[in-house]
Amino acid sequence: MTDIAVDELARRLSELTIVDVRTSHEFDGSLGNACDPRQGHIPGARHLDVHRLQHLRADEIASELGLRPGEEVVVYCHSGSRSSFAAQILRAHGYEARNYVGSWHEWAQRDDLPVETAA
Repeated sequence: MTDIAVDELARRLSELTIVDVRTSHEFDGSLGNACDPRQGHIPGARHLDVHRLQHLRADEIASELGLRPGEEVVVYCHSGSRSSFAAQILRAHGYEARNYVGSWHEWAQRDDLPVETAA
């Protein structure tokens, strides 16, 4: 499975399952990186910190994220590293996981892309 680029992700936003694997504070926008002009998460993204994800069984991942076996999933973090690891974990559990390499750092730079905050 290949990585996903920002244009495809933006175009398919309503049809993809998106998982943010950053910390809860990064996800809700309360504590992000200073290099990002906007804080929050990609609209509709589900949250599961990669540090927690790595300790879950396949059935726990499915329950936690509401995923179905074989489902196409896009994962992102801040810069693509944590999400690359998360994609490997999800693939090992049978999901069609794709990494959004540009991740939040790229998304936050684009004013034409929507942002959600939990705050």
